[in-house]
Amino acid sequence: MSTEPRALTLQSCRHCGAGAPTELHFCPQCERILTLARHGDYFSFFGLPRKLTIDLADLERRFRDLSRRFHPDYYYNASSTERLASLERASYLNDAYRVLRQPLDRIEYLLKLEGVAAGGHQASSQPGQGMLGEVFTLNEELDEIRGARQAGVPGATLRERLEAARRPIDARAERQERQIEELAARWDAQLDTGAPPDDRRATLEALKSLLQERSYIANLLATVKREEEGL
Repeated sequence: MSTEPRALTLQSCRHCGAGAPTELHFCPQCERILTLARHGDYFSFFGLPRKLTIDLADLERRFRDLSRRFHPDYYYNASSTERLASLERASYLNDAYRVLRQPLDRIEYLLKLEGVAAGGHQASSQPGQGMLGEVFTLNEELDEIRGARQAGVPGATLRERLEAARRPIDARAERQERQIEELAARWDAQLDTGAPPDDRRATLEALKSLLQERSYIANLLATVKREEEGL
């Protein structure tokens, strides 16, 4: 697992030649902005551990502080290397902030970092075993509702049937959200306690499965919404 202690990766300052850890933004020797290294990640860029629970107010403060320090206006008269470094870091900062402030994007990014193929926002082609019954029932009901609409059944009656049909899916979606939160908290605790790699891997695999199932459910609910709008 990539959460095992990592060897310190250094980059060379292009101004003074001193070695600087990739997590630093400025050279500890000459204090000039460093060229963006390609060995870090969004978490370390903000000086954060790879945890899924983030204090958003703290993230916002870090973002604003770094935004000021990387702003190109400060490097108007600097060397071309420093100007490029400020632009690169400012762009990377925006990408990192956009991902880390969204819980699901944060999970998907962590899965990628930890070598677990993500698929949270990509629709799963098939529902999990536990969902098959609910999916079959919903699709059957939707077919009947479409037939009833063509037969001239009043819209109010059909709308009640749609609301009843989506309730089990809504309930499953709510359970998934709670499970995702629980697994995120478990990952953070495992990181704090140095849990065995296999245990941490199991948590990430469970998160991956939930994100895929969540995407499938989102598609089902979108189908129900289209039917409602058709009424």
